[in-house]
Amino acid sequence: MAGDPHLLALLDSVPAPKRQPNLLFGVVRLLGGPVDAPGAFLAFVRDHWSRIEPEMLSRATQTNEAGRCALLLPVLAALPQPLALLELGAAAGLGLYPDKYGYRYGDHVLAGGPPTLECALSGGSPPYAKPEIVWRAGLDLNPLSVTDAADVAWLDALIWPEHHHRRARLRAAAAVVAADPPLLVRGDLLDDLPALAAQAPPAATLVIFHTSVLYQVPAPRRAAFVELVRGLPGHWISVESPDVVPLGPLPPAPDDTLHNVLALDGVPLAWTRGHGEAMVRF
Repeated sequence: MAGDPHLLALLDSVPAPKRQPNLLFGVVRLLGGPVDAPGAFLAFVRDHWSRIEPEMLSRATQTNEAGRCALLLPVLAALPQPLALLELGAAAGLGLYPDKYGYRYGDHVLAGGPPTLECALSGGSPPYAKPEIVWRAGLDLNPLSVTDAADVAWLDALIWPEHHHRRARLRAAAAVVAADPPLLVRGDLLDDLPALAAQAPPAATLVIFHTSVLYQVPAPRRAAFVELVRGLPGHWISVESPDVVPLGPLPPAPDDTLHNVLALDGVPLAWTRGHGEAMVRF
């Protein structure tokens, strides 16, 4: 597909930030297009571009992967309790419930859920307790709701077709969120973060976090965000590619599936897989 000149010409007609493979694939899935044969996929894109283009222009990749909570849990459990969580790029807020899910780190299990999140952990001990969370809030340019069928359909469309386990996890996590909805605010991570952070209860440890979000933010605004978040009270957790959040010298990644870095207050802690399946601590 990447070598098809007609497809590339169509993508050239949309703004550069919208030329994301996951965005195109997600929109085609949302519209009921075929995703099991390249030829059929290309034919669908050519025949239905008038429907695909406006969806790509109005949407963003909002992969709300609850599995990433398995990466956050060891850090959250070690911070002074209780916690006030504020997620950037929160989508529907599935990442704001690490205390409600179950976990399996190898043979070590923390009860909870469904869902139960599995993570292969190397280089350290698994967490033995869940955090106490007394406040949850999310900031997103386009917040989604687990009670809106169209929003859930978009989250489902962003899951890779063969990842059936993630689709089941989405449904289970959405049920958790629906039972106790978080505060989700429409806003920008630079312009609106300080005001939302100020709403956190003062007796709780504020934790601002984001996972695979900043790659969608232009580089100058990323730099401004890092300066801003370092000046806010509490702690900052990032799970991003090291070319998105520079963290200084890093040990080589064990393999090419571990391409994100978990960091606390700008200090790198571990290489991680994109959906929380594995973590290798430094």
